[in-house]
Amino acid sequence: MTGFFNKYRKIILVTLFLAVCFLLGFFIYRLFFKTTSPIIPSGPTGTTSIGGLPSAGEGGQQIATTTGPGGIPTAPTAPTAPSSPTTGETTISSKAQGGLTKTTAISSTPGLGAIISSDGQTVQYYNQVDGKFYKVNEKGEAVPLTDKIFHNVQKIEWSPNSEKAVLEYPDGSKISYDFKTNKQATLPKHWEDINFSPDSNQLVLKSIGLDVENRWLAIANTDGTKAKSLEYIGANGDKVYTDWSPNGQTAAMYVEGLDFSRQELFFVGLNGENFKSTIIEGRGFDPLWSEKGDKLLYSVYSANSDLKPKLWIVNAQGDNIGSNRQDLEIETWADKCTFASNSEVYCAVPDSLDSGAGLLPELANKTQDSLYKIDLTTGTKKLVAIPDGKYNISNLMVSDGQSKLYFTDATTKQIYKIDLK
Repeated sequence: MTGFFNKYRKIILVTLFLAVCFLLGFFIYRLFFKTTSPIIPSGPTGTTSIGGLPSAGEGGQQIATTTGPGGIPTAPTAPTAPSSPTTGETTISSKAQGGLTKTTAISSTPGLGAIISSDGQTVQYYNQVDGKFYKVNEKGEAVPLTDKIFHNVQKIEWSPNSEKAVLEYPDGSKISYDFKTNKQATLPKHWEDINFSPDSNQLVLKSIGLDVENRWLAIANTDGTKAKSLEYIGANGDKVYTDWSPNGQTAAMYVEGLDFSRQELFFVGLNGENFKSTIIEGRGFDPLWSEKGDKLLYSVYSANSDLKPKLWIVNAQGDNIGSNRQDLEIETWADKCTFASNSEVYCAVPDSLDSGAGLLPELANKTQDSLYKIDLTTGTKKLVAIPDGKYNISNLMVSDGQSKLYFTDATTKQIYKIDLK
């Protein structure tokens, strides 16, 4: 036997070497180059309860999906539109039906501070190119709200009635402007995080003096007169959220850390009321009031969510504060959502999120978003539309009657529209 091996050793070694190379090549091919056909989920379309897997709505496109633990399905990075069986042409729905949906630009230049106008149907916004404010009419034409030009506006806070706004400039200076009366008032530079009252006649703000002993939560008229302090905030300004509830019950909130993953949320009234508090399971608190101000939608991140933002809902009025707190099992930020009614929410949900996106939101700057609708009464969530382009959606808005969705693309700053009906 030994003689046989010695006689043919070179041939045996060469054969073994070639076999090993073949096996390595085969495994590399299977691992890196072999393509597989996507799995298209079958079964009924429509809505599912929270924690389930929502599919495309009736008549919509079914999408191959993956999910995170307890999360909604994530659409493909570049969704493929279905083709017509007769023509082979790409099918894009003109109205949202749960699949790829026509998305129309209503501004050709970068816009800022888009908001639903007072008629409840169209949008008004600031044009960052020419410095004017416009309202889009029913024909899709941009009509100036005023002839006045506001150069280099950096931030806009609108009143609930869409008739007044606080404008902030790069140097920190601020003005209040009434588009109905065309009256302007200069506000103190040290007023920060300004928010309007539900009746659009007052402001809540942080008065941040140079001395830490001169820092207060305060309210004032929209022209800056009759300022009144509510609470001393000192060095804790970053824990205070100026966000007047729609029912007028509270003017602000603040958080106190309990441990690594939990915080306690307190509500600040106008007359020193001792409201209940509630526990927040996470960090990075980002709140959004319901239309009636009896519920608070918010997003937080924690180790339990792989440091990704998740949506929660909790009762936030009177004796009910803190009750019925629910994890909605959706990975997005509250500022990518909007209430269509007191119990219906539309949200832009990233198709994928990297671990740590809640802690570092810039990780999601280039994600593609799909649009979902959440029914807070029944606990269902539904894929509404996949925009026919790669949009990172911000400033989501819905018209009265839920006939149209508007949003700003965070990359181009252009404003877009999707028809719901």
